Amino acid sequence: MKPVHAAIIYCRVSSQKQELDGDGNRSQEHLCRAHATKLGVSVEAVYTDSKSGYGDYMERPGMVRVLEHLKKHRGKRYVVIFDDLKRFARRTRFYWELRDRLASFNASVDSPNFRFEDSPEGRHHETITVAGGELEREQLRRQAIQKMTARVERGYAVTSAPVGYEYRSVKRSGRVLFPKEPEASIVREALEGYACGRFESQAEVQRFLESRPEFPRDRKGRVHNPRVTEMLKREMYAGLVSAPYWNVSLRQGVHEGLISVETFNTIQDRLAGKKRAPARADFNPDFPLRGFVACTCGTMLTAGWTKGRERHYPYYFCYNRGCAHYGRSIKRDALEGKFAVIMSSVQPPAGVFRAARQMFEDAWNARIAASDTDAKALQTTLSSADRQIQQLLDRVVDTESAAVAKAYEERIERLQAEKLAIAEKLQHVDKPKLNFESAVRTAMNFLENPMKLWSSERIEQKRLALRLTFAQHLEFDRETGFRTAHLSLPFKALEAISEPFLGPIQAMVGATGIEPVTPPV
Repeated sequence: MKPVHAAIIYCRVSSQKQELDGDGNRSQEHLCRAHATKLGVSVEAVYTDSKSGYGDYMERPGMVRVLEHLKKHRGKRYVVIFDDLKRFARRTRFYWELRDRLASFNASVDSPNFRFEDSPEGRHHETITVAGGELEREQLRRQAIQKMTARVERGYAVTSAPVGYEYRSVKRSGRVLFPKEPEASIVREALEGYACGRFESQAEVQRFLESRPEFPRDRKGRVHNPRVTEMLKREMYAGLVSAPYWNVSLRQGVHEGLISVETFNTIQDRLAGKKRAPARADFNPDFPLRGFVACTCGTMLTAGWTKGRERHYPYYFCYNRGCAHYGRSIKRDALEGKFAVIMSSVQPPAGVFRAARQMFEDAWNARIAASDTDAKALQTTLSSADRQIQQLLDRVVDTESAAVAKAYEERIERLQAEKLAIAEKLQHVDKPKLNFESAVRTAMNFLENPMKLWSSERIEQKRLALRLTFAQHLEFDRETGFRTAHLSLPFKALEAISEPFLGPIQAMVGATGIEPVTPPV
């Protein structure tokens, strides 16, 4: 070896876990320092890595710093010492590229565990050693992929646990996902809320998650929108697994789902095509009617605080410059007070509600009695899906067109997803049914007294009350008050039921309805 001025030590482990849990880099550095002492050179710098870089040395920050150091001190001759050729590079092409790069900076290499020889035989031996390491790496990678593919095919998750889950060791099954509370309940509420329309947009899901202190967030205390999108698309939450990069199609997993497959499919439909108008990013609990009540010009009222002499005052107002009411504010208490009258009037009379409840319970019991028919129908649909999949598989084999084959494969994937949803419904049909009281208690409580949900202090509950009670936005006239409200289907049904009890449909909201009485001309 030519005389050198100083040594640079390079150490590497394959992961952060090895760096934190083991003593790999420190042990390597100790061996390399001892080797430098043996060579009679001082160590000028030590650079470390805790990632593999998949063979590409430019993907390793420590190796990049080694090259920068050599470039900065071109006038000195260095020897780069590393523990083993596997630590240096495990792909033959990258290994010799790196050796040539170091030689361009007039640097040599050495190791306490390998003897370098500057001869054709020495280079051949060096190549064989590196190639052996590359073969070992590729064999280990293949074995790992084969084992993980086999686990996914059997329904086991192999990727990192998503929020709401944790891995636990199960005898004869290895590591299995289990729900982790309280995160699991929060995730379930967020996903089901988006599926049913309680949250109209991903922004509302994001605000809901940020409102729950138990939900994990970043260092700044935020939940970012990309994370919400990933949650909505994560099939694991429906108890499903897949690995398309290993050609493993979607299938039922071993772990317990937080939501049903049907709910998951509903979420995907909403993400793919059934998009709604984006929710306002500035919903404020101080103004729950903002964005829901419109001015007579059709523009949604906005709201804010106006500074007075001694304190601030809350107002709603129209920001449409072309409106005759532009600049005219409405006191919050006045608007919300009139709205509270509407919400109170929507509450059905006790006799009407009892009759409706009895009708709903009779329908519920009839539905349970028809469960056997449902099970047979679902089984027929499941068998039909199986036949269609088999027919499509036969066509894939026979076709010579890559485009047609891809279309068939996409159709097969959709049918597989439909099969999973049908199978899940079939399982629920076979299970004992909940009694009427347990199943619809929450819905009945809301229909009996919608004002109770509106009186909640949480903005999400107030917005939910608006969407469940009214089919359309309300319109407010400064002179006459709220115009006719269009109620949602459940309350329209209660209106119809009220006729035999109270006469006209208007009985539910009083003799004059919601609009004010028009004085005689």
